[in-house]
Amino acid sequence: PQLLLDQLLEYKKWYDSMKEALGDLWEKSTALLVNDEGKIIYPNLYRVWLKKILKTANLKDVTVHSLRHTNITLMLTSGVDLRTVSARAGHARTSTTTDIYSHFIRNSDERASKIIDNIFQEKDE
Repeated sequence: PQLLLDQLLEYKKWYDSMKEALGDLWEKSTALLVNDEGKIIYPNLYRVWLKKILKTANLKDVTVHSLRHTNITLMLTSGVDLRTVSARAGHARTSTTTDIYSHFIRNSDERASKIIDNIFQEKDE
């Protein structure tokens, strides 16, 4: 989404400025998210940040992985086509997505049927 792209571009500016400012002291890493010295951020720190954000927002405690499921589910229930959702989820085959999210796909199919029913009912009136 554009919102995320904007945030990543802002982060890239910071990243490049820090890398230039630290020169040889900057840790060479291929990681996307790094600390002020360019070192890889300890993976558990993401969970700590998420917990703080959720607590501050007075939201239920969830895992990073559950946010992935939420993202995929929201795309499916909003009508994003299966091939696109599957590709964005990093699934090699759409069947992986349908196996995991079949109950949401079924709900979308029911919604599609109701929409078609409404279209034909409007034509009859």
